Amino acid sequence: MPIYKAPVNETMFVLNDVLGLERYNNLPGFADATADMVEAIAGEAARLSEEVLFPVNLSGDQEGCTRGEDGSVRVPKGFKEAFNLYREGGWLGLAVPEAFGGQGLPYVLHTAVGEYMSSANMSLMMYPGLTQGAIAAILVHGSDAQKREYLPKMVDGTWTGTMNLTEPHCGTDLGLLRTKAVPQKDGSYRISGQKIFISAGEHDMAENIVHLVLARIEGAPEGTKGISLFIVPKFLPGADGEPDKRNGVSCGAIEHKMGIHGNATCVMNYDEATGFLIGAENKGLNAMFVMMNEARLGVGLQGLAVAEAAYQNAAHYARERIQGRSLSGPKAPDQRADPIIVHPDIRRALLTIKAWNEGGRAFLLWTALQSDIAHRASDEKERQTADDLLGLATPILKGVLTDKGFDHAVMAQQVYGGHGYIEEHGMSQFVRDARIAMIYEGANGIQALDLVGRKLGMNGGRAVMALFKEIGDFCEDNRGDESLSFFTKHLKKGLNDLQAATMWFMQHAMAKPDNAGAGSTDYMHLFGLVVVGYMWARMAKAAQAGLAAGAGEREPFLRNKLITGRFFMERIMPETALRKARIESGAETMMAMAADAF
Repeated sequence: MPIYKAPVNETMFVLNDVLGLERYNNLPGFADATADMVEAIAGEAARLSEEVLFPVNLSGDQEGCTRGEDGSVRVPKGFKEAFNLYREGGWLGLAVPEAFGGQGLPYVLHTAVGEYMSSANMSLMMYPGLTQGAIAAILVHGSDAQKREYLPKMVDGTWTGTMNLTEPHCGTDLGLLRTKAVPQKDGSYRISGQKIFISAGEHDMAENIVHLVLARIEGAPEGTKGISLFIVPKFLPGADGEPDKRNGVSCGAIEHKMGIHGNATCVMNYDEATGFLIGAENKGLNAMFVMMNEARLGVGLQGLAVAEAAYQNAAHYARERIQGRSLSGPKAPDQRADPIIVHPDIRRALLTIKAWNEGGRAFLLWTALQSDIAHRASDEKERQTADDLLGLATPILKGVLTDKGFDHAVMAQQVYGGHGYIEEHGMSQFVRDARIAMIYEGANGIQALDLVGRKLGMNGGRAVMALFKEIGDFCEDNRGDESLSFFTKHLKKGLNDLQAATMWFMQHAMAKPDNAGAGSTDYMHLFGLVVVGYMWARMAKAAQAGLAAGAGEREPFLRNKLITGRFFMERIMPETALRKARIESGAETMMAMAADAF
């Protein structure tokens, strides 16, 4: 059976030692997030994850969701009870403003505990995850009346939410969507069409489900310029605000998927359902992208979360599995063989996952902190800088952490050998669940194109230049520190490769856009390596400072942190040169072959 233990110590190290959360006490909500409070919340989230959410993860995968003849959907056994405990704990509204029933705490704290919960049960946590995205969209673009009507019940989890974009004939190219909206005299709209791949589209864990639906108002312009966003509840709220008349929305089928079996991924049919415009007509993508950007950070979190759970199981197995002898002589002479943890190649796999997980966690929490600053800081320039960094980081975080999340789930499965391929140990579920994160909320190839095609040049390159300067300044400021020279040397080399690749795009992609497309995925991963390398350099500095101050019982933790960081710099960071070489090979060979020759 699989195991899981929330990495609370790792989280607290990043929040306190690396990011210095206490320095942001001037931001709304942060003063309440004292070190003791944050640790208590993390500890309670760990307990919920380990004792409530995780025990129904494997059974949820095996049972899946079932659809009745009337279109109703039943979630796996134990999911409803687990969700109720999550809901009653107030976890859904942790970072939502108090005015709508939330606790107003930092988004970075919400992100930190969200990792534990997704590691414990990714399928179950998608139900509140989609709800949180819908809450974000309504908060930004909803009318005051819509906020009053929907947000309190969504924040307390009695109602959940979804996002409805994809149709059978269009996914990435939303300009092709056909779902239509017909205006009514009372100001509402009649929504008709079909949406597919709708996560948490129908289930029996909430009194109502609030669907956010992209549709085209009759007579609207073609393409993405004519798309609007609508609130379409499963039950229309009555005069008392409680669910009343059933709306014309139903689940036509549950998708049969490779993984995330415990989440009801539905085909949703809209048959003249009553919908309410959110935001302005024909500006639906603006509103939806608030939800999409939040969802993309959440999906990046899923990549990390599954990799962490898979790693913990692989490390445990490697310490227990007896097979073969150490190349340097027996390490367990009293036994017939040594545990496989003694073998360098097993350690290579485990340290690769560990180094990416710890660096990726710091990247995730740093990005979440930028979101807090962008939305809560009083200084306009500070908000703008943070918003620039958040926009730049989002496609990198989503694309890199989910690509690596799947790779590392497979790598962890490989540690088990044949035992990883059978279902007994649960490693198959981690691999299958991790795979979807590379696809939904914008497939990773699209994330790479967004990074190269939009984010690099946005505002004259203001964001990328600011981040390059921040990393370069770190290297320069710490150049004289001998204890950090190893880290800054490798980081500077990676930064040089990234800057050179960026310059190559500027020189070769404007006249020949295929060069940008051909190198975009390599560029996204090159950027990810440098940003995670920057996080490792900052963690190394924090670890060195902790040791110098007298670490006490934390000393083994901090020394292991430095070992893992050195591994990242020695064995993973040099990949920047490979990525740069691929980018600079251009698109000519890639585009030379005729389509029918493939």
